[in-house]
Amino acid sequence: MKHRIGLAEAVRLRSPGDDNIVFRYGTVLLKGYSFLSLARQALTGHKGWPVIWRSPEVKKSYDVIIIGAGGHGLATAYYLAKNHAVKNIAVLEKGWLGGGNTGRNTQVTRSNYYWPQSAAFFDHSLKLYEGLGRSLNFNVMLSQRGILNLAHNAYELEGMRRWANAIKINAIDAEVLTPIDIKKLVPLIDLDCRFPVHGGFIQRRGGISRHDAVAWGYARAASALGVDIIQQCEVTGFNTASGRVTGVNTTRGTIGADKISFAVAGHTSHLAKMAGFRVPVTSMQLQAMVSEPIKPCLDTVVVSTAIHMYVSQSDRGELVIGGGADVYNSYAQRGGIPVLQENVAALLELFPVFSRLRLMRQWAGITDITPDTTPLMGLTPVQNLYISGGWGTGGYKAIPAGGDTMAYTIANDKPHPLIEDFGLERFKSGALIDEGAASGVAH
Repeated sequence: MKHRIGLAEAVRLRSPGDDNIVFRYGTVLLKGYSFLSLARQALTGHKGWPVIWRSPEVKKSYDVIIIGAGGHGLATAYYLAKNHAVKNIAVLEKGWLGGGNTGRNTQVTRSNYYWPQSAAFFDHSLKLYEGLGRSLNFNVMLSQRGILNLAHNAYELEGMRRWANAIKINAIDAEVLTPIDIKKLVPLIDLDCRFPVHGGFIQRRGGISRHDAVAWGYARAASALGVDIIQQCEVTGFNTASGRVTGVNTTRGTIGADKISFAVAGHTSHLAKMAGFRVPVTSMQLQAMVSEPIKPCLDTVVVSTAIHMYVSQSDRGELVIGGGADVYNSYAQRGGIPVLQENVAALLELFPVFSRLRLMRQWAGITDITPDTTPLMGLTPVQNLYISGGWGTGGYKAIPAGGDTMAYTIANDKPHPLIEDFGLERFKSGALIDEGAASGVAH
């Protein structure tokens, strides 16, 4: 019995007495999950699960090295192996897989961007997310509950109408809502708060997914295709000859490579400096926090730029709260108390019913923000060295498209058509793509 999984063909194989399902990616077999296997593992303390990605020894050289085992690095490796038949690939990670911004965000997936270049790229990403669980044979827990942006005065509402119209012109779904529509969608909201709600717009295909599952799913599929994922391996420098990259120095020795790409979130400028060029980014903390879990009561993502907060409810019942970045540059992953207080106060403006909840935990990621709030993707001044950074607050929602387009760029040594306008040269030509408003809240 055959099924099609994304662009790959899978064969479902099952032998008598085997409660696992095996999917074939070419000549590679991936064990799946079934109800019986979950029940059996539950009875044995979940000690019998196989390791879902390999931990191989480092080779002396690779065709492609990708620095950063977060969502973008793993996705790039996966699509290189799957779509471009590049087999000798290593992903180097100084810490643990998914331990950077991929595991430190608020899981939002959306494509409601204003400019045509951004809209096309992020909608490609959302479409890939919509089939990602099936493509990877791994549940990424995508919940398309909608992204609701609130307007708190007539001017803001008019701006959102224009924003929604621009989105629809770019063939992406958007719908303007009245306060009555919003109250039906989010019964707990206080429309008559200090900044009364005048309306808003929603992208119903937007929503949330599970960030850890996205990283693990890509890692599992990439490893099955032969990609070496090397953790605890920090890159300390680049080796070049005649303006061309030839390898990297790491805490585990020197590793040669024909091509190298880096996707290291807030440390983009640090890696670029190692390679001998500068990038126009600033790095700062972006906080998120969760409440204690409660029963399901909020089934959409609510965003308010004026009150400066966004909130959703996770599958575990926690309220996931975010807002603006801290106002100073830092590589810390903690965040400051003032922003935490502001985010909670903003939540209670719109949802006073949550006032008795306790805050359970808080964390911060390191965002690398460009002057036009649009990513840096493509070629660099160093031959055969590629960059994927400057994501600001949009990195998580861009993981599938980022990996897909960077894989094409590396394989063909030219930018994918979707990211031709995202290169470093735009800061010389002045062809900026100002997506500051679409970041959701000010940064």
